[in-house]
Amino acid sequence: MDKAPLTRRQTPGRSTPWSLGQRVKAFLWAAAWPALCGWTPKPLNPWRLFVLRLFGATIHGTPFVHQRARIQLPWNIELHDLACVGDRANLYSLDRITLHRGALVAQESYLCTGTHDWQDPEWPLLTAPIVVGERAVLGARTFVMPGVTIGDRAITGAMSVVTRSVAPGMTVRGNPAH
Repeated sequence: MDKAPLTRRQTPGRSTPWSLGQRVKAFLWAAAWPALCGWTPKPLNPWRLFVLRLFGATIHGTPFVHQRARIQLPWNIELHDLACVGDRANLYSLDRITLHRGALVAQESYLCTGTHDWQDPEWPLLTAPIVVGERAVLGARTFVMPGVTIGDRAITGAMSVVTRSVAPGMTVRGNPAH
C-alpha cells in the first residue's frame, strides 16, 4: 500500500500556514480541552465528545476519548463508533485523522500528520491524512507518519514506527515497522 501524497501547506516566505482566525481557534481549543475535559473521569466520555463536537470534530456513534488524550486541531478529527483514543495518545491533526469503527489507538501513541520539506531552505510545512481502519490496533507508543493508512484489522506492535501504509489484516512491528 502506498502513502497519501504530502500537501504543501505553507507558501514561500510565510512564517505560518494558518490564518489569524485559525490560530485564534487553536488557542481557544488549547485552553478549552484541559479546562473542560482534562480533569474528567472516564464515565464523562459523553461530555468530552460533546466538547470535541463543539470544536468541529466529526463524531459517529460513541467512540471513547481518554481525558488525557491530546488533540491538536479537533476540526480535523473523525471518530467512528467504538473507536478508542487512549491515555496520553497524541493526535497531531494538522491534516485529517480518521479512526474507523472499533479502531484502537493505545496509550502514548502519536499520529503525526505534519512534517517539513527538509530539501527546501525555508522548511515549509507538509501534511497528509492518516486513516486507521476498522478494528485496527496501534500498540502502545506507536508512531504513525503522515499519509499512512492502517488497514482494517491490522495490528502494529508496541513502540513501532509506521512509515508506510499497512495492508488490512497485517501485523507489523519495529522501527521502521515491517
